Amino acid sequence: MTRSPWVFGRATDVLVFGGTAVVALALLLLGPIHGDADSPRWSWIAAVLLVDVAHVWSTAFVVYLDPAEWKRRPGLYAGVPVAVFVGGIIVFALGGHALFWRLVAYLAVFHFIRQQYGWVMMYRGRAGETGGRWLDGAIIYAATLYPLIVWHTELPRPFAWMKQGDFIGGLPPITADIALVIYVIIALAYLGRAIAQRRANQTVSWGKHLVVATTAACWYVGIVATASDYAFTVTNVFIHGVPYLVLVFLYVRRAAGQPESRGGPSAQLLRGARWRPVIIFLATLWAIAFVEELVWDKAIWHDHGWLFGGGWDVGGAAAVLVPLLAVPQLTHYILDGALWRRRANPRLGRLL
Repeated sequence: MTRSPWVFGRATDVLVFGGTAVVALALLLLGPIHGDADSPRWSWIAAVLLVDVAHVWSTAFVVYLDPAEWKRRPGLYAGVPVAVFVGGIIVFALGGHALFWRLVAYLAVFHFIRQQYGWVMMYRGRAGETGGRWLDGAIIYAATLYPLIVWHTELPRPFAWMKQGDFIGGLPPITADIALVIYVIIALAYLGRAIAQRRANQTVSWGKHLVVATTAACWYVGIVATASDYAFTVTNVFIHGVPYLVLVFLYVRRAAGQPESRGGPSAQLLRGARWRPVIIFLATLWAIAFVEELVWDKAIWHDHGWLFGGGWDVGGAAAVLVPLLAVPQLTHYILDGALWRRRANPRLGRLL
């Protein structure tokens, strides 16, 4: 039997990767794309609360609510949250908010880049590609690092990854010019190889090309071509969080059918047919995300009183509360690297 070159299936992949990017770019018409104007309130709810924070918590369905996965590596899964909490307290004690959020921001950047790289590697595996791995990796790194280099040469900007001042400034503008030349060379090499493969009647991984194209478009438009928190958020969050939510849902649903996972919380929550498992999955994540953001806002940020009400005065407790609230996010970043590689997760190939 010939294996499909698509990760989820052709229609699903086009919708998840292509459709999400089209929606993200179309949303630019509904909010400010330049300057310091406030983002519409709905955009924070839709992008940050319902996608970004929710997708972070979805990792729990794969790890902490699946007895088979938990038993496979209990030391790793129990140790990572404890380690990031303790490490966060130490970092916060040494450098306060500034150092803490700088480290979190750069870890997040690495995580976002590596996820796009991971999709490309998945497509390579599905298509059975053996050559050109370095070029496939190079085009993803070029498409993401070039906008980031431009960002670092133009600090401060009207938006930040986590909070203003998290990126290190002072990068000379010529760095961006050099990065652009390298980006163009890599892109031309990638395009040339794709054309050569097509002419030679080799298998074309259209899904891989779709991921590369949407990554390049959204990162360039959201960081280089525009300059607002709204534009960056909608182009950055949706193409990162939505495909991940689909990946987790399908993976967990298939794991739920395995004897070793059948009695676990994930399997019990997502049992049923038609739309019921999807609704339970999203509703659970959205409820948890709402509670987390409520505590963040009332205790630390005080940005969304229109949704969460008045704030709390936590005083010096912020030195413990901030690292504690960041545990799910940091745990997600770290465990993500161990969950979605076949060498680290032998169940991956079987379930997907």
